Amino acid sequence: MKVSAEFDVIVIGGGASGLFCALTAAQRGRSVLVVERANRVGKKILMSGGGRCNFTNLDITPDNFLCANRHFVKSALSRYTQWDFIELVSRHGIGYHERNNGELFCDDSAKQILAMLLEECQQGGALVRSSCEVAEVAAVDGGYTLLVNGQRQRCQSLVVATGGLSIPTLGGSGFGYQLAEQFGLALLPRRAGLVPFTFSDGLKQLCSDNSGLALAVEMSVAGASWRDNLLFTHRGLSGPATLQISSYWQPGEAITVNLLPELALPEWLLAAKQQQPKSLLRTLLAPLLSKSLALSLQQLLWPAEADKPLGEWPDQRLQTLGESLNGWQLKPSGTEGYRTAEVTLAGVDTDQLSSKTMECKSNPGLYFIGEVVDVTGHLGGYNFQWAWSSGYAAGQAA
Repeated sequence: MKVSAEFDVIVIGGGASGLFCALTAAQRGRSVLVVERANRVGKKILMSGGGRCNFTNLDITPDNFLCANRHFVKSALSRYTQWDFIELVSRHGIGYHERNNGELFCDDSAKQILAMLLEECQQGGALVRSSCEVAEVAAVDGGYTLLVNGQRQRCQSLVVATGGLSIPTLGGSGFGYQLAEQFGLALLPRRAGLVPFTFSDGLKQLCSDNSGLALAVEMSVAGASWRDNLLFTHRGLSGPATLQISSYWQPGEAITVNLLPELALPEWLLAAKQQQPKSLLRTLLAPLLSKSLALSLQQLLWPAEADKPLGEWPDQRLQTLGESLNGWQLKPSGTEGYRTAEVTLAGVDTDQLSSKTMECKSNPGLYFIGEVVDVTGHLGGYNFQWAWSSGYAAGQAA
């Protein structure tokens, strides 16, 4: 089949990393084509942050990322920093504000970030195309060919920025992993990350009964710990603390929830026994946890003592119960999966990529960037910063 067009760089995927790579390469004078499978580019950008796009974080360090090689992210993050992206946002006159823990959001709309990226692509002359089905990719002398909507395209450098499996309704797919396997790259086992937990036992009912309730907790698993909000839902647990911990959780593991991290509950309950001996435990806990949650916990943890005044409780029993509330052990049945996951954990093994350029060591001219790579950020703008940084690294080299 005849080649219909030739480019220096073709980027597969019109998300955050793909667009940033494209604008970077185009502004170096490279001819660039972006091909996006969905009917429009940047869908995850538009829905992120409740439509206001948590585009980076003031505090970006390698410790904010999960990767089998924890040193891999250092080069890209240092070459294109959060301050570089903030400067770009400011140059385009986009207002922004800081929320919790250094998270930066647009004052107005995520549409501004997408418009900025597309304007930068246009300034460099990059062509951005949506509704593009890539049916075939092959290595040829001096580059790669792609069959895009039945047309053969050729390039010197091919950048895979296809994202992961998360939120398929926004274009998530496994195509990038298929390409990695086609070219002999190893993949690390993928699973959903930054995702709500589900439960199948009595805890599901407890969560459903308290659906909509948010609580400031400390949640821990496998050595990782977060103090943030937990949100009860009809299906289980969500909220920032849950999403963060989900990236560290393995199926079958229990998670620990400190329902009242500001209080040492064993001592507090013993003191309450002396000061309010006629009170019921659920009555004491209701102002701290909500009336509905206190009642649900009573049914689960102290049903036999439901109507027993504190003064009649043995000290040891109060102490044990306090420890349970400061370290509530829960075993999720699973997560909501890729349907609602914000990211896909793991992916293309970074040992096979240059940390400076994101180029495959075994396949010159082939690059993998963004979510398809085994780099996953914490919640709070870190995954967008990885998109900008890895896109920049590849765009400088491709």
